[in-house]
Amino acid sequence: MHPNLFTTMRTLKLTEGCKATTLNPPPPPPPPSTTERAGEKLFHHLHDHLRVNSFRSKSTRTHQNAVVSKDSLLPYGLPVANLLEPQIDPSLKFVDLIGKLSEVYRQIENCSHFEKSDAYLEQCAIFRGLSDPKLFRRSLRSARQHAFNVHTKLVLASWLRYERREDELIGTTSMDCCGRNLECPKASLVSGYDPERVYDPCLCSGYNVDVDVQECSTSEVDYDMSFCIGDEEIPCVRRKIASLSEPFRAMLYGGFRETERNTISLNGISVEGMRAAEMFSRVRKVEMFPPNVVLELLTLANQFCCDELKAACDMTLARLVSNLDDAVLLVEYGLEEAAYLLVAACLQVFLRELPSSLHNPNVVKILCSVEGRERLALVGHASFTLYLFLSQIAMEDDMESNTTVMVLECLVECAVEAWQKQLACHQLGVVMLERKEYKDAQRWFSAAVKAGHVYSLVGVARCKFKRGHRYSAYKTMNSLISGSPAATGWMHQERSLYRSCDEKMFDIEIATDLDPTLTFPYKFRAVSLVEESQFGSAVAELNKILRFKVSPDCLEMRAWISIAMKNYEGALKDIRALLTLEPNFLMFNKKIHGDHMVELLRPLVQRRNQADCWMQLYDRWSSVDDIGSLAVVHHMLANDPGKSLLRFRQSLLLLRLNCQKAAMRSLRLARNHSKTEHERLVYEGWILYDTGHREEALAKAEESVSIQRSFEAYFLKAYALADSTLDPESSKYVIQLLEEALRCPSDGLRKGQALNNLGSVYVDCDKLDLAADCYKNALTIKHTRAHQGLARVYHLKSQRKDAYNEMTKLIEKAQNNASAFEKRSEYCDREMAQRDLVMATQLDPLRTYPYRYRAAVLMDDHRETEAIEELSKAIAFKPDLQLLHLRAAFFASMRETTNAIRDCEAALSLDPCHKDTINLYHKVREPQS
Repeated sequence: MHPNLFTTMRTLKLTEGCKATTLNPPPPPPPPSTTERAGEKLFHHLHDHLRVNSFRSKSTRTHQNAVVSKDSLLPYGLPVANLLEPQIDPSLKFVDLIGKLSEVYRQIENCSHFEKSDAYLEQCAIFRGLSDPKLFRRSLRSARQHAFNVHTKLVLASWLRYERREDELIGTTSMDCCGRNLECPKASLVSGYDPERVYDPCLCSGYNVDVDVQECSTSEVDYDMSFCIGDEEIPCVRRKIASLSEPFRAMLYGGFRETERNTISLNGISVEGMRAAEMFSRVRKVEMFPPNVVLELLTLANQFCCDELKAACDMTLARLVSNLDDAVLLVEYGLEEAAYLLVAACLQVFLRELPSSLHNPNVVKILCSVEGRERLALVGHASFTLYLFLSQIAMEDDMESNTTVMVLECLVECAVEAWQKQLACHQLGVVMLERKEYKDAQRWFSAAVKAGHVYSLVGVARCKFKRGHRYSAYKTMNSLISGSPAATGWMHQERSLYRSCDEKMFDIEIATDLDPTLTFPYKFRAVSLVEESQFGSAVAELNKILRFKVSPDCLEMRAWISIAMKNYEGALKDIRALLTLEPNFLMFNKKIHGDHMVELLRPLVQRRNQADCWMQLYDRWSSVDDIGSLAVVHHMLANDPGKSLLRFRQSLLLLRLNCQKAAMRSLRLARNHSKTEHERLVYEGWILYDTGHREEALAKAEESVSIQRSFEAYFLKAYALADSTLDPESSKYVIQLLEEALRCPSDGLRKGQALNNLGSVYVDCDKLDLAADCYKNALTIKHTRAHQGLARVYHLKSQRKDAYNEMTKLIEKAQNNASAFEKRSEYCDREMAQRDLVMATQLDPLRTYPYRYRAAVLMDDHRETEAIEELSKAIAFKPDLQLLHLRAAFFASMRETTNAIRDCEAALSLDPCHKDTINLYHKVREPQS
């Protein structure tokens, strides 16, 4: 919309959004002469930082006073085991997750078309609590695909856009179109159910309206009456005006006084407005009028029940909304006149401007206040879907803010289904607990439990504990465990908080045994060891989980202990790594910024320039030390923050560590810092590929190559093409692309990856000698993972011993070597394989192949029950497609049809297109049909 069009109508001045105050830390200490003196400097600067924080505003929750021990370099001492608490997950959590996945799958398959979107939304809520964000995004796309009304379409399309965080991409606007109906802001304003076309290219150009000037001409119109507006008469055609609505027809032909008059006085509309109404009565268009006149027509349409005129005004005004200022102004008119599409267009801008729009008080008033929600509801724009989306953003932005509470209260009001009430009440309980409003938190957790969410009992128990009722909290969790058919890790973890000494450690150990992915037990055991001055054992305990699950809290804990051990190099490495995951991380119970700790620790470690860092990165990359590599890249970016290449390397490492959210942030930064068009296109391509838009990613790669040949453009294209079943021709093309990539300039880290990928394609094409050459060339430039590919070549050549030895080399070189133990098991006898797989599970319990192998061995030995138990052990903390499929097959062979069907449905919930599971599902259902 042109910025001057609504100048005359503005009655409200937009106030500036709330901005957090940036508090500058004190300057870093000067370089010390010795480590001891530097340690003293570290203590004094941390002490100063604490003193400064003690005078800061009490409203800043993250900075509070603490006691400083003068004999320690740690300003807050060491953590205390009995004060540690696990975070309560704000997502839905189930005692029987597999049963729930199966139930929702059946619901999606059996419900009507108009219920599918809501069913997929429930699936989204379940997947939000799982570790793979791709599952959530896939269900969100399906929910949008099956949406049929404008409101649901625009909310879900905005949500999909937010998941890619396009608001962080420099040079884009909130209303930019991705090119597909699925997320197109204009397509979202079109009502109707058409799931097959959502992935088609959108027709944004269809919104350009051409008005025929001749149609608007009045030269040959036979006027037979006029409306008198003040002193002016507006000539009209009586039958045309009467056709606008029944009230006008009654006025002009219904026997009233106006029926016999040729001039009728009319109030409440301007001369321009009446002329426009007359013209609309003839041409049935309003696009040619200025916005203020269209608004007048909208009011007239409501007064005289002119449905066609109202629809035309509503649509025209909706098309004019293009930015936040327009939306804030026009939404008031839309709400006042009950203009569904106009309000929809304004709401869409609010949502596509998130999260920044949530700091605009006018937007907050409309979206989050009780009055605002009621007004939105009157025009059909207040829904559980809307407030579920807003609650995610509000909680990510500031868990404890009043805005978050208001959004969640709206979510509770909109909740109708049982799962909706469970989620809304549980999330409000989590927020109230964070705000230390324990009585209210307990009330909301109890409401969630009443609605059927068993996990909320954890919140009930925690609130009781916080309010001084420890024994009551213990009884709550004890009753849950004793009454549950299958206790879970989180149950024992929570009960451990309310027990002491040996009983506490007993629950902690059971929690880890049931769910090794829970971080709290490792942290508790580590701090307990620190309290016994066993610092090395404490670090070893944290290493157990950091090998397979990298989390900021565990990195912080290890850094904390490393500082106590005066291992400043190790501490700095972990702090740099956690700042890569969460750039604004606050350490030591949220009292000191991670960046400030980096500045304080830097003088205590060896100084390195950029060249030294590159050498260190090669060493750590080749030793498969991903956390160490992250730390080096973070250091290099501190010296050269605009280096997009480093940001891209950072994203690759984060993806390898399964930190997808942080990886996407690094990719966006790489794109924003790109200095050339072809480079920017490559990073945009990777963003699209990693969010499930493969075809669009290929198009970006093609466009980049057309501008300039580059390693990364060819590599992206080859990678995206190889992510499907390749026929011989496609494989040949991928080989050509990788060869082109290798001819382009790049560093050894990336060329090693390209050679490794090229070797894999050669293996698939049965060109084993060429594959071996690729892997050997990759090894010469320290791409250590190429040992695995070379071992595969040896195995296919029936050189099993050489394959085993090759994997042994990888195990010896790689710090993260769980996958190497797993792969080596394929090249030895059963007994040795069992040992390797046990080691793989110890190093990384999330790897599913060892469980499947052991279960298959047990099944071969006719130990069916033990085979099922082996799979169930892993499924309990990782609902994996392959595990579920195998267990379903085992159940089917044991004629346990109900269990087989349940596992098939849960597996298909994770991947609806998995052919083997689809076939098994049909097979086991045949006797019941």
